[in-house]
Amino acid sequence: MRALQRDGHDVTAVGDGRAALDAIRTQPFDMLLSDIVMPELDGIALALKVAEEFPQIPILLMTGFAAERQRAHDVDTLEPEVIPKPFTLKQLREAAARTLARGPAAV
Repeated sequence: MRALQRDGHDVTAVGDGRAALDAIRTQPFDMLLSDIVMPELDGIALALKVAEEFPQIPILLMTGFAAERQRAHDVDTLEPEVIPKPFTLKQLREAAARTLARGPAAV
């Protein structure tokens, strides 16, 4: 989080997918960065909802599980970048920059 803040980004951290969706519904965001494995609403379900409701928001997912990474790439309507854990702060910052430059996912 601090690495992205050092790059000039405002960061809002929440505890689960539902809280993330609630936050996105109440304030503007430039990007969604989400873990795939989360309580309440997993990252893929969250990404699909965000892409549908807020198509202007680009999405970056992260996971430490190879099966979940493959599952994210298998979603037909959404092809976000998935950064594998563990990652370095440099890798996270570069992935965030690519995601923001690429813009919204195709839905």
